[in-house]
Amino acid sequence: MPHDHHHHIDPKAGDARVAWAIAVNMGLTVVQVIGGILSGSLALIADALHNFSDAISLIIAFAARKIARRPADASMTFGYGRAETVAALINYTTLIIIGLYLLYEATMRVFAPEPVDGWLVVWIAAVALIVDLVTAALTYTMSKSSMNIRAAFLHNLADALGSVAVIIAGTAILLFDWRLIDPLITFLIAGYILWQSFREIGPVIRVLMQGSPPELDVNALLDDMRSVEGVSSVHHLHVWMMEENQTALSAHIVTETELGTTRNELKSMLKSKHEIAESFLELEAPSDACDHPHTIGHG
Repeated sequence: MPHDHHHHIDPKAGDARVAWAIAVNMGLTVVQVIGGILSGSLALIADALHNFSDAISLIIAFAARKIARRPADASMTFGYGRAETVAALINYTTLIIIGLYLLYEATMRVFAPEPVDGWLVVWIAAVALIVDLVTAALTYTMSKSSMNIRAAFLHNLADALGSVAVIIAGTAILLFDWRLIDPLITFLIAGYILWQSFREIGPVIRVLMQGSPPELDVNALLDDMRSVEGVSSVHHLHVWMMEENQTALSAHIVTETELGTTRNELKSMLKSKHEIAESFLELEAPSDACDHPHTIGHG
């Protein structure tokens, strides 16, 4: 079954939260980059790049939210809702590139360690941890119903973990002068970014590829459609996500009963039991049914 999303928030209030999240992340990024350069900490710069990517993803998500609200028109008859899905794809692709770059830089640092100012690293990472938690709080409510904002929320939780890791690295440098821990922590941050990005990019691609919701059992759906009174058979079935939280269905229905009644019963069942927002049904009499049809798709 598709997700049941009832966590709505006023669009203007949501925009204000995203704007504040962008502002604090941009400010933090500047502080972390300066601190990373002055202290010589690659881990701190790695955390700054992750924060910067979060800020950029929030900017893209902010713009996508605005575009997605535009009504359907002659050029976009399904509307602009998928703007947020496209934004999510851009965000995750960028994160993957950043993660790979950090792996490269950390590898270079292993072979050529540089001095690190532990105290500066610890203080800036502590500030970053506070900002990450504030940003996560700003986006938590919206993360329940938006692919983009959920990505930003998860990224900020990852940033918080990264900040904790950087604090550990700075402390280890202060106590034991173990400089190798800086690139090792960077490996962990980069690995987490890549793991998270590859895990989250799949559902985004699924929407763009017009896949069915992963929670939906298509075979059970077909059984339910065939069980409706008057339905002889179902073929050319298509089920796809128009947007993250909106599923559509089209199908050819062979029926011998009154067409309008069968159509209405099917639409009602699909909406109530399987949360199909839009269903496009072509009803056929047995004498006019398609020859050798495929049950799913058109072959």
